[in-house]
Amino acid sequence: MKGRTPPLAFKFSFHAEMDGIRSIRDNHAAALSREIMAIRLIVGLGNPGPEYEQTRHNAGFWLVDNLAGGSRLAREARFNALACKTRIRNQEVWLLEPQTFMNRSGQSVGLLARFYKIAADEILVVHDELDLPPGAAKLKKGGSSGGHNGLKDITSALGTQDYWRLRIGIGHPRSLNLQQNVADFVLHRPRKEEQPLINEAIEKSLDIIPLLCEGKFEAAMMQLHTSA
Repeated sequence: MKGRTPPLAFKFSFHAEMDGIRSIRDNHAAALSREIMAIRLIVGLGNPGPEYEQTRHNAGFWLVDNLAGGSRLAREARFNALACKTRIRNQEVWLLEPQTFMNRSGQSVGLLARFYKIAADEILVVHDELDLPPGAAKLKKGGSSGGHNGLKDITSALGTQDYWRLRIGIGHPRSLNLQQNVADFVLHRPRKEEQPLINEAIEKSLDIIPLLCEGKFEAAMMQLHTSA
């Protein structure tokens, strides 16, 4: 009959089926999104306080300060850190600078990662690296702490080594012909000729951050490791 409406049972069945299709589609999209791993937390390592601000050990802070614009980082007492949320390539990303001193960095990282349900492979830790010369920067995932107390504590807090590391070269006192032990070396300012090289490594590293936040790890690694 012209203009006849479908029976209620049919309408309910039809709408339920459409809701089911939408639900499957939405769940599939969410699953695909989860499969595309990308960086959601960028941690800069260093020691708090003006006396440490310009020391080699704070190279991780230097990069995150540049990324955040400095003034955007605010004290987050619940994480014992300076932190802010930003958007990089339309992705929501947390920036974090633990204020616990280097050897307790894992406390801040673990608290924020658990609170926002951020997986280890969605975390990038930026730190000073003795085994790379000033001017060099390398990206890698996992591996040992290499004697770096900040990494050691983060590994302990996360229960895994499988997070990303951005290593900013500061050189080693032996390779730089300095009569200093390592502990003393990292807590001193870079020499005048070293600072521009470290700044250059940080600039090259900043250039690949958008790629990491899109999950393009191979492209980021290739760009960083082949840049002049």
